[in-house]
Amino acid sequence: MPLKILVVDDDLGTRLSISDYLELSGYSLITANDGQEALSMVMEYHPDLIVTDIVMPRMNGYELVRRVRQQPGYRLLPVILLTARTKTQERILGYQSGCDLYLPKPFELEELAAAIRNLLERSQIIQSEYRFSHKENLDNSTQTRAVEGYDSQYTHIHQSQLISSLTTREQEVLELLTHGLSNAEMGHQLHLSPRTVEKYVSSLLRKTTTSNRAELVRFAIKHGLVE
Repeated sequence: MPLKILVVDDDLGTRLSISDYLELSGYSLITANDGQEALSMVMEYHPDLIVTDIVMPRMNGYELVRRVRQQPGYRLLPVILLTARTKTQERILGYQSGCDLYLPKPFELEELAAAIRNLLERSQIIQSEYRFSHKENLDNSTQTRAVEGYDSQYTHIHQSQLISSLTTREQEVLELLTHGLSNAEMGHQLHLSPRTVEKYVSSLLRKTTTSNRAELVRFAIKHGLVE
């Protein structure tokens, strides 16, 4: 079943050109004229990725992304913002609203398609890790019912100790990491250099005794380190 992409833009020509190109690339497409219509379509059709303009009537792209991110089921939904606004502060607003990528207009459709492939692949990996973690939790729960009370108390103490050992910045990095952001993207949102972000990631790997980012994300979700 093809992955579903929601394209949001008040300009008909832009919607059609993006939709036609992505359909030829093998995706299923739905479109919306503005953020308010798009929000309804997200809840109804559950797209795998959103491509949206910023300047639109009724609800702009920034607000759309914020509203989508408020829904627990769409925290990891990849979002690309498209806009002619290219000032640094406007890009920062885009990342702060929760977008995964900020692509300035004019852009090449081939570049947009490449960005979509990258974000979808990363999203599929994270969702797979989450499903595996969820299944693992269910299996472990079934196997350990005899000692459920003790395990629950131990896990709670362990989680509390681990959470208290994380700095505020480490918690911020961990939260963004669960969205599948790169070091550069996290740096944009937290106003840090990619090298500094990498140091925080390394510290998180050490504190959680995990060996890579995918394992760290799975660990964080499993142990309630992220909301």
